[in-house]
Amino acid sequence: MASTLVSRRTVFRSIARRSYVEWPAYHSTPLYDRTSIAGLESDIRTVSGAWFAHESHDSIEQFVCSLPLAYFRFDPHDRYAKSTRYEMDTLFRIFVLKEIHGWNHETALVEYLDSHPELCKQFEFETVPNQSTLWRSWHERFTADLRETVETAAQTVLITAQSEGVTVPRHPERRSPQREDDGRGSDSDDQTVLERAEQIIDHVSRIVFPVFSLDRGEGCEIHENAYWGLQTYLGLRENLAANEGARSFIHESTRDRTPLGHAHRDQIRDLSIEEIREMYRQAVTRLLDEAGRTEEFFRAGIVAIDITEADPFTGDRTGHEDEIIGTKEKTDEYAYQWATVQLVGNAVPIVLDARPVRRGESRKEIVEDLLDSAEAVVHVDNVLMDREFDSQHVLEMIGQRGLSYVVPKRMQTSEKAQAKRLLRRDQDRYETDRKLHLGKNEWHETTLIYRRKENSEHDNHRQYSVFMTNRGSGHLTEYGYRWEIESGYKSIKRFMAATTSKNFGLRFFYFAFACLLYSIWRAVDLLVQVEVTGEYEHSPIVTADNTLTLLKKETGIG
Repeated sequence: MASTLVSRRTVFRSIARRSYVEWPAYHSTPLYDRTSIAGLESDIRTVSGAWFAHESHDSIEQFVCSLPLAYFRFDPHDRYAKSTRYEMDTLFRIFVLKEIHGWNHETALVEYLDSHPELCKQFEFETVPNQSTLWRSWHERFTADLRETVETAAQTVLITAQSEGVTVPRHPERRSPQREDDGRGSDSDDQTVLERAEQIIDHVSRIVFPVFSLDRGEGCEIHENAYWGLQTYLGLRENLAANEGARSFIHESTRDRTPLGHAHRDQIRDLSIEEIREMYRQAVTRLLDEAGRTEEFFRAGIVAIDITEADPFTGDRTGHEDEIIGTKEKTDEYAYQWATVQLVGNAVPIVLDARPVRRGESRKEIVEDLLDSAEAVVHVDNVLMDREFDSQHVLEMIGQRGLSYVVPKRMQTSEKAQAKRLLRRDQDRYETDRKLHLGKNEWHETTLIYRRKENSEHDNHRQYSVFMTNRGSGHLTEYGYRWEIESGYKSIKRFMAATTSKNFGLRFFYFAFACLLYSIWRAVDLLVQVEVTGEYEHSPIVTADNTLTLLKKETGIG
């Protein structure tokens, strides 16, 4: 279907309603101005995502013709000094179209335009440019950076359209950004890895961090990115608090002015939980877009959901009882708790969303909320959770979404009795169907799988574990991937700044920002591995410390 005034208005209204994602991008961050091609690339990602999500928009050519470019200043990227017949924005559009179709020569583009007069009318061509004009425009008029932006834009359009089910002229060649053939082949020595990591981190940071905003108004002397640089710096050293970190950061940073610890905390305290979560989700979406440009990453897979807790809280929690809640082990201690959903298995372990856990929230509410976020950005196949999520209402909700699950079950009287029978028979494995009561004569059907642990320290029924799944025993082998979320928590907590504050928003921001640093690290490692070795292995070749050090160094946030 062709786009209409109404459909276009709907698209741009949906973009305008997104919190902390401003379009055009140069409005949102001092990193960009109206000549910044990185900002233009960001805008194309933003608009294409909303455009192809609209049910009426199933034409790539319509998007290329409708993409707003009037605000962008092409002059610095135009190597012709004299006036010419064809405007830069029009040439940009038709070269994006050429790249989308994968044509190697201008002749194919000319022939296509000649055979599509309606398209020429939308480009406002009185006559179609000839082959030599197009060749000179591309090779002599466009700068190298602008040519690369054309290629990036076409890649973005192809991937976005394809993910929304729109027919595309060719499958996008997924690749990582800034890949160059410098003759070093697959040389994976440490220096090569660091050089590639620095290039990619610079690229990624300029895409991810602009979605973070403190809404400080105009005329502030300290650059907003200095706050994100300080927050990253706090993650470089374990248990580093804002005051101490800010004093050290003065000497580490190349900026003339950096925030003091109390000013840093005050700015973050002004952010609400929902504002933090929205910024995090937008940052992760951009990170996934970058990772998705490689063949080694696909926006689909297994997710794990879990809850982690901060160190036990030993102070007075009066007035904060809904936030500083009991620990998962049901001791007499109290702690802040955070829940996350993360890609696991063969996927890059990116934390898709994070949220705080408050007293009174059900596990069903938490899982549903996190799955909403996950399914908005990736295709979820299977959900892995710990036994604290073994509620039949949680499992029913997951099943209603058409997803599979594997969850260990807490052993009640009937499960213990069955395990004892299996022990007497010396039987290692057993499956049985079970109906779990939901209330009002409604039931959830699941399969219970009993499995004996190898080399168990127990000599009774506790040798057995019981799992529940709605897809058969074949999925049970995937449960081993769940440990990756636990492993991720260890790194995330290491990246967290230390604080004694009871401010819930500040505490959650520290956790969420640490999740983002962890996700950036793992995404950067993917991109570096693909560039250096041509493939992806789950074990990182870029260290977390190198990633954070380079992030702090880059202009975007340091």
